[in-house]
Amino acid sequence: MSPIRPREVSLHGHKLSYVDSGSGQAILFVHGLLGSHRNWRHLVDRLDNTNRVIVPDLFGHGASEKHEGDYSPSAQAATLRDLINRLDIDRVTIVGHSLGGGISLAFCYLFPDRVERLVLVGTGGLGREVSPALRAATLPVADWVLPVIASPWVRGGAELVGRGLSLFGWRASHDIRAAWEGFTELSDADARRAFLATTRAVMNSHGQTIAAHEYLLELAELPVLVVWGTNDMVIPVDHAKRLGELAPECRVEIFDGAGHFPHLDRPDRFADVLRDFMATTERGEGPPAGSPPTGGSADRTARRQARTRSPRPGDSAATREDRPA
Repeated sequence: MSPIRPREVSLHGHKLSYVDSGSGQAILFVHGLLGSHRNWRHLVDRLDNTNRVIVPDLFGHGASEKHEGDYSPSAQAATLRDLINRLDIDRVTIVGHSLGGGISLAFCYLFPDRVERLVLVGTGGLGREVSPALRAATLPVADWVLPVIASPWVRGGAELVGRGLSLFGWRASHDIRAAWEGFTELSDADARRAFLATTRAVMNSHGQTIAAHEYLLELAELPVLVVWGTNDMVIPVDHAKRLGELAPECRVEIFDGAGHFPHLDRPDRFADVLRDFMATTERGEGPPAGSPPTGGSADRTARRQARTRSPRPGDSAATREDRPA
């Protein structure tokens, strides 16, 4: 695997780190909570020989700035739009994992003309259910507990236990390794603040609060691929089935035995499925024959104009499409 060399760009005065590799049709990968471009590193070498692969660290994550601004999905979606504008990319196939799936759905809703296809991987926003550990981060006590459990001496003890277990043949799953990789960054106060702000923007102690699946009602012409692992302990695989019922024209791929990071557990299969999906779909195909009518182009245009005039509650002004006509 060749080394990945992130670049930097300043967007509205804040530093954003991203990977830009290859040429061809653009694929924009969006990581989840506590993630970074490293969550997609196994896909870059597999895809950048035929595609231009863009992999940002979302604000508040990885090497990007942990500012005190808006961390809602709509604000993050606007940042992604600003990034592809800066890179002179007109349209992308957007691939979102977990929180990144909810952000990707918001991107498609807010900027539909910038998307060729949508890929959702163990995505958030399709139901209330989510890991109790993430729900706990929304509680007020997390502001005091998180600095303790993310402190060097606690992390050092956990690493010591892990090394001891490895002597007996234990090997951490990709889920555990990816989660630990993100958790280690929470020793930084700015990273903790961004993590808590991001978490509380999409969930509370009862579960997820963003109903991103509503966006799908506006995406009748957009090809959608859903990938999920049967052993996902963060967001249950039942959400994939729920999405299949809501939007039966979606393609659903279930990876047996994979966890919350099926693209890490089965990178070759994931790359093959993504290539096939891109090769066999294009924007504007619409639902299969026999599906109920979803409205003509005039109806879709009217809905988009209405969104521009009246953003959804909670959307920041920065999310509105302001590109020149």
